[in-house]
Amino acid sequence: MTILLYFAVVLIWGTTWIAIFVQEHNAAIPVTVAVFWRFALASVVLLLVLKLSGRLKSLSRQTHLYCLLQGCTIFGINFVCFYHAAQWINSGLESVIFSMAVCYNAVNSWIFFRQKPPARFWPAVVIGIGGIVILFWPQLSENHVSPQLLAGIGLSALGTLGFSLGNMISVRHQRQQQDTLTTTGYAMLYGALVMALLSLVMGYSLVPPGNIRWLGAVCYLAIIGSVCGFGAYFILLGRIGAAKASWSTLLFPLVALAFSAEYEGFVWQPHAIIGLAAISCANLLMFIRTPLRLNNHRS
Repeated sequence: MTILLYFAVVLIWGTTWIAIFVQEHNAAIPVTVAVFWRFALASVVLLLVLKLSGRLKSLSRQTHLYCLLQGCTIFGINFVCFYHAAQWINSGLESVIFSMAVCYNAVNSWIFFRQKPPARFWPAVVIGIGGIVILFWPQLSENHVSPQLLAGIGLSALGTLGFSLGNMISVRHQRQQQDTLTTTGYAMLYGALVMALLSLVMGYSLVPPGNIRWLGAVCYLAIIGSVCGFGAYFILLGRIGAAKASWSTLLFPLVALAFSAEYEGFVWQPHAIIGLAAISCANLLMFIRTPLRLNNHRS
């Protein structure tokens, strides 16, 4: 089951990046409205399925507040950042930056749960950041660094932080023995409501566009990417922990970049391959188990 959950997350999230690209390029709609529709639909579907199947659990007021916070981080700020970043960098490169969530999770687990990262953490960070620099080297080496490029990279990094903070709240839920799907459904609902409130404050209409491709992308992102993807990921997180669950970020950038090459014109140039390899090595370094020293065993 763990293996099935792992590869489900890889395949699902590896394809959602291109769905975001389709959504962004088929209707001129504010980002907060787009995020609202994604998680409004996802939360309604998930909570309705749980209710009809008798699996919807009651939550305490405190847990609902944590769900609200989780919704703001992982189903709100996270996606607002990534949707905006998609205007300046392609979806495949976004996914590669997102793969550094493993390092964010290591730091946040240390901060919130006193789980100190291993000694290999800092070398992995150096290798990972070096990989990102190599990946974007053609743009960074130009005479003037594009503000749009820097904004895309910065927003992707900020969105990844939001994702990691949401992970920490999910760990808290599961340590409190809360039902994963129930807390996920409410977090999605609260995230959608926050996006709706922000949209209305900024004067945006919540009426969705009638573009078929946009609606199709939203349905895919809501049902497959959110309900199935996040449901599988949070269950996986509960089974193997936040750090190990981040293994999924090792592989789905390959899926995302493959789609980006097909639909966005991404070219597998040598610097891209080297950069991706460095980021993958950094992530792998975080989780390779070091063998026990011989002197720990009796001869």
